[in-house]
Amino acid sequence: MTPTFPLSPELPGDLRRWWRPSLLAGVGLLAISVIGAFFSPQQFFRSYLMGYLFWIGLALGSMALVMVQHLTGGAWGVVTRRVLESAMLTLPFLAILFVPILFGITDLYGWSHSDLVARDEVMRHRAPYMNEPLFIGRAIAYFVIWIFFAYVLNRWSRREDRIGDQTRKLAMISAPGLILYVFTVTFASTDWAESLMDHWYSTIWGFLFVVSQGLTALCFAIILMALLSRRSPMSEVVRPRHFHDLGKLLLMFVMLWAYLAYSQLLIVWAGDLSDEIPWYLPRWSTSWGWVGAALIVFQFVIPFLLLLSRPLKRSPKTLSIVVGILIAMRFVDLFWIVMPNFHITGLRIHWLNITVPFAIGGMWLAVFFWQLSKRPLLPVGAPNIEQAVTHAED
Repeated sequence: MTPTFPLSPELPGDLRRWWRPSLLAGVGLLAISVIGAFFSPQQFFRSYLMGYLFWIGLALGSMALVMVQHLTGGAWGVVTRRVLESAMLTLPFLAILFVPILFGITDLYGWSHSDLVARDEVMRHRAPYMNEPLFIGRAIAYFVIWIFFAYVLNRWSRREDRIGDQTRKLAMISAPGLILYVFTVTFASTDWAESLMDHWYSTIWGFLFVVSQGLTALCFAIILMALLSRRSPMSEVVRPRHFHDLGKLLLMFVMLWAYLAYSQLLIVWAGDLSDEIPWYLPRWSTSWGWVGAALIVFQFVIPFLLLLSRPLKRSPKTLSIVVGILIAMRFVDLFWIVMPNFHITGLRIHWLNITVPFAIGGMWLAVFFWQLSKRPLLPVGAPNIEQAVTHAED
């Protein structure tokens, strides 16, 4: 018999209270940012790209975690599924938000300037791939693939709520979905971020973005679970054991990110090639190096040491503190990836670096909370929901 969990009467009001301020903050900050764009259009597009990479990464990472859960099972996936599904369903909205980047192509990417390409042998070699029509065409293809998988996963998940077990179908779509996710994110991260530096390339680049997106999505899910566990039905299900599992998964993502980031640096350092080292030179030989050092300390060393503690992982409050640090450092990481390409002499922070990402985030959160309020917070039709409940009692 499918278990039922009562919905707290306060919860819909909570979601509305989170939705409205998010939307108002997003629209207000967007208006301020648009005013700033008239005075500094190049800085606006740079800040927009940085913020967009964070929020698209959160949505894509959520979709990937949903697919991983459908393939592997596990109690952590049952209790977080609705949060992750709601996040991935923001992809159509994010497709619309990609349009400003198309208007900013010439301000962001050197390969879009024919005069620069004509004078540079490497850029001429890359021109058949890195050009505006193919850049736009590939972006459309990425979004078609991502939205298709998000739609199908959501449709079968809804059907599972109505008629029961859809595990086999969800696993069948998740297997090819994960493969295409890795490939499309690899190509998209190359198009949108790696190509900011005309001669730069890295064989680890795509995997770094895949792991970073998973890390961002898991951090977001933990924060939301900590908030939602204060109300029914989540308070009836979510227990310290679930947070412990999420904390262990978070530790794995932190270690994997550090491993890939160090591997990329080590390969470039050992190779000492003129086409590879220019990416690291401004990031370590100038004041940007302090940002890189902060990433090492706050996105790896401190979270790694804290997440070794079992009591910390079982406490929503203390685990949320670690997650808050990691989310902040995800912004810093993207800031470190994007901005040194334009300010090679040293660290520079513009007020648009703050208002634009938060404007995108406010609107994204409004869409997310709207999606979250449309469905039960627990997948009551999932065949392993009883296992998820009893798992917390072990």
